[in-house]
Amino acid sequence: MVILHDDVVIINQSKNEAEPSVITINCPDKTGLGCDLCRILLFFGLTIVRGDVSTDGKWCYIVFWVIPKPIIKWDTCRWELLKNRLIETCPSCSSAFGISYYSSELQSSMVTDVFLIKLFCYDRKGLSHDVTTVLCNLELNIKKVKVSTTPVGTVMNLFFVTDTRELLHTKMRKEETYEALVDVMQTAIISCNIEKVGPEVTACSQASPFLSSAITNDFVLRTSNNVSVTMDNSFSPAHTLVQIICQDHKGILYDIMRTLKDYNIQISYGRFYLKQGRKWEIDLFITQADRKKIIDPSMQRALSSRLQMELLQPLRVAVVSRGPDTELLVANPVELSSKGRPLVFHDITLALKMLNTCIFLAEIGRHVIGDQEWEVYRVLLDEGASFSTPRRKIEEGVWKLLMGWEQI
Repeated sequence: MVILHDDVVIINQSKNEAEPSVITINCPDKTGLGCDLCRILLFFGLTIVRGDVSTDGKWCYIVFWVIPKPIIKWDTCRWELLKNRLIETCPSCSSAFGISYYSSELQSSMVTDVFLIKLFCYDRKGLSHDVTTVLCNLELNIKKVKVSTTPVGTVMNLFFVTDTRELLHTKMRKEETYEALVDVMQTAIISCNIEKVGPEVTACSQASPFLSSAITNDFVLRTSNNVSVTMDNSFSPAHTLVQIICQDHKGILYDIMRTLKDYNIQISYGRFYLKQGRKWEIDLFITQADRKKIIDPSMQRALSSRLQMELLQPLRVAVVSRGPDTELLVANPVELSSKGRPLVFHDITLALKMLNTCIFLAEIGRHVIGDQEWEVYRVLLDEGASFSTPRRKIEEGVWKLLMGWEQI
């Protein structure tokens, strides 16, 4: 059976900005496909307002209704790029019939090259966000970052990145990256160097007692106290029905899908809809990896509890004292596949820029806390003479922007 790429992903762009565009995906199924697709839509800045999923275990049919962010320019090239990324995520058609392994599984087992972008420049407000925006637009995935400000007003930025296009080893791609940085930073750049480094630079995770305490005790912001997750085995002879009602936040479907992926849960049929008042109603008919419904009460409680936790606190945000200094901490759980949440550092730097708060030092690292791996963003704030933003306002401002609730 041959399915053309143009038939795997079909995008019907809305002519009215207020109306959603429709993305239809028709391809072989795999556990976690919904998570991978939602992650791409989140990375591209699209808000899902409705969706339908159906599969027979081998082939799936998915429809997303999406609305782009008004601040992002969506031209024909960007829609085409989105389509290509969605196609790359879908298993090849032959895999549904046992002919061969699909390429995405083979690629996932390959080691991705990591590059260090060493950027030395003069400091200014919003610098980290402007650089991060350039890298995101170039599809360079930030795996780790270190930003250090010197007393003389210069900044050393170390960005460890992977290239979605797998071209950063070429002279042309390096020049494209440099020119994009110069276009935004103008004369602020002193030097810029791009070199390949070993994957071990970003692969290691550390155990941290301090961060364990901070994540458990200091993070108190929640999406809402009204999250309802119920499971019922009476509606279907072969599936468990999961019904979720909760408040909307940025990436909500990604949070649900990555949780199900981590539990190796298969969605056979699903419908989700964003109603007035920014409330989601989500119905999912699911099975375990063995294609059986979830009968074990302990398994039901574990999955329900995990979904509630991820919907209440998809990210953790806190402003804490670190000696005489003020530090912003943001943490998000990492998928079992080792993928982190998209655009977190981008949104952190945007929020701080809008709050007129400068960054003195920033680091991204991965830490094992309990039985879960976390991606932790540690930002030491520049408390110079012009620093006047209350800590609580910083904490709430970063949280609301990450949740997609407020443009500060």
